[in-house]
Amino acid sequence: MTGAEPGAGAGSGPGTAGGTRIRTRARTGPASRLAAAAQAVDTPGIVIAVSDRGRRTVHCGGSAPPPAVPRDRQRYEIGSASKTFTGLLLAELVRTGRLSYDEVAARYLAPGRAPEAARRNPATLRHLITHTAGLPALPADFYPQALRHWSTCPYGGYPAERVVAAFLRARPRHRPGSRWHYSNFGASVLGHTLAAATATPWEELITHHVLSPLGLTGTRLHPEGTGAGVTATGTIGPGTEGPGSDAPGHRPNGITPVPGLVMGGFQPAGAVRATPGDLLTYLEAHLDPSGSPLETALQSVLSPVLRRGLGHRHTHTLTWFQHPSPQGPLYFHAGATTGQQAFLGFRPATHTAVVAVATRRIRLRDTFVATAYALLSEDPG
Repeated sequence: MTGAEPGAGAGSGPGTAGGTRIRTRARTGPASRLAAAAQAVDTPGIVIAVSDRGRRTVHCGGSAPPPAVPRDRQRYEIGSASKTFTGLLLAELVRTGRLSYDEVAARYLAPGRAPEAARRNPATLRHLITHTAGLPALPADFYPQALRHWSTCPYGGYPAERVVAAFLRARPRHRPGSRWHYSNFGASVLGHTLAAATATPWEELITHHVLSPLGLTGTRLHPEGTGAGVTATGTIGPGTEGPGSDAPGHRPNGITPVPGLVMGGFQPAGAVRATPGDLLTYLEAHLDPSGSPLETALQSVLSPVLRRGLGHRHTHTLTWFQHPSPQGPLYFHAGATTGQQAFLGFRPATHTAVVAVATRRIRLRDTFVATAYALLSEDPG
């Protein structure tokens, strides 16, 4: 999983790939612009979906033959963009009064020795979701068991209990709240803390408090046929239920298939897989929270909470990266798994949202994120 910002690589910037400007804007209609954007990405399958003041335009493409289930009806792994769902869950639990952002996670994860555990690691729920808990990207003992399965299923052999145990052993690398370091470890610990604090499994929490209220019936938390999913009624059901089917992922060569990613104890950091339509519905709720069952929580995740980097140019909300633009701030999060990539972004000032998903993990000269970011940032005039 990755949550790197567009342009995070050396020599690149937002809207670029390997230093080359990606141009998607043309004096044509939205469908033509999406088609041009899709052609800029070399991948077996791609879906780019845009919501412009509630009007949706979707383009499907890719080098592989059209599948039996249309690409825009399939579910895609969104990797680290899943953290926005876990962050929204935290905001909703805080709204209901069940938790507060400044509670120390260790108190819930080690109730029998809470004072000692809290002294050892005083990271709060806010620190965990904002990547300021002083934790590494992954636990040190994660890598030995994951290397053998790195290109297929690195997370499946590391269960939730082991994530929690690693956190309780860890000492922060720096004082929580003082530095930013992107961490799948921290986001996963947050999910397990929410589960411990409410005595409810994370899957049930995310389904009841986020997926069901937003009507995300094409969203699941497991690969197809391997576990529970969200049924048409919004409840957790068998793995074969729910609309759509899982899109196949591929290795960087774009040919070798990759099995659906099993997240093990890292579900809260990267387990969500959803249809492009569901992802647009999710972003549209952020564009206009008023009247949503999650109105207050949605509004709270739009507020900046920290700045980092040279000159504090990088702004973050509770769950989203935020960049300025002449038409108002952009909010976005990218994600990648062993065989797929995703980009979610929206701009409230222009009432636009962009979802892009691809069935290949592109590691070199990645035009995917840059292309999707350019669509989001283009002048709507």
